[in-house]
Amino acid sequence: MNLAIIPARGGSKRIQKKNIKLFHGKPIISYSILTALSSGLFERVIVSSDDDHIIDVSKEYGAEVLSKRSKELSDDFTPINEVIKDVLSELGKDADKYKNICCIYACSPFITSDDLKNSLNLMSESLALSCIPVAEFNSSPQRAFKIEEGNKLKWAYPEFRLARTQDLEKNYYDIGAFAWASKEKWNTGDISDGVAYKVPNNTYIDIDTLEDWDKAELLYKISLNSNKI
Repeated sequence: MNLAIIPARGGSKRIQKKNIKLFHGKPIISYSILTALSSGLFERVIVSSDDDHIIDVSKEYGAEVLSKRSKELSDDFTPINEVIKDVLSELGKDADKYKNICCIYACSPFITSDDLKNSLNLMSESLALSCIPVAEFNSSPQRAFKIEEGNKLKWAYPEFRLARTQDLEKNYYDIGAFAWASKEKWNTGDISDGVAYKVPNNTYIDIDTLEDWDKAELLYKISLNSNKI
């Protein structure tokens, strides 16, 4: 059996009320909830939140909320695995039923049921204990600059300054949308050594700022018009 957990605290600073802000007419958290429910993968879809309004909206769209998350687990520095462990602790013995747990982030309107299914299949077929969706950097991090005092440029990796981009090793980043891991793996605190579920560049946006939000709304509109969502 599989379990989906959607962490959604209420204290967003850069985007006020981020997790329930309207995105193309619906609270953005609703996209994560509805995709998880429609995937058919999960016996339960649980939202973890410290905010009454988020809790009400989550229930309205079909998610469960076990209880209000504590303040101690709702600040900017709380590791996500601690939130997952908190939900599992609340489930008690029922937590033993779940082999795989998917943490789905609240601001992930681009997730599809196919993404969830294909990434779980990849993890299972690879006999891995975790799976993280990643995309390739558009520009090679090895060709990055640092800006020092006086606005002076300096190579971050001077050993690569003469290398051709096509000769550099590819690097990938976590798209910040969801992650799979076994219950035991979440309890270890590090799921980063699993398998990579690769997605095309520019198909996801990790929404952290208002500029990200505007880009995400535009990309979502384009994706709708091209039937990608």
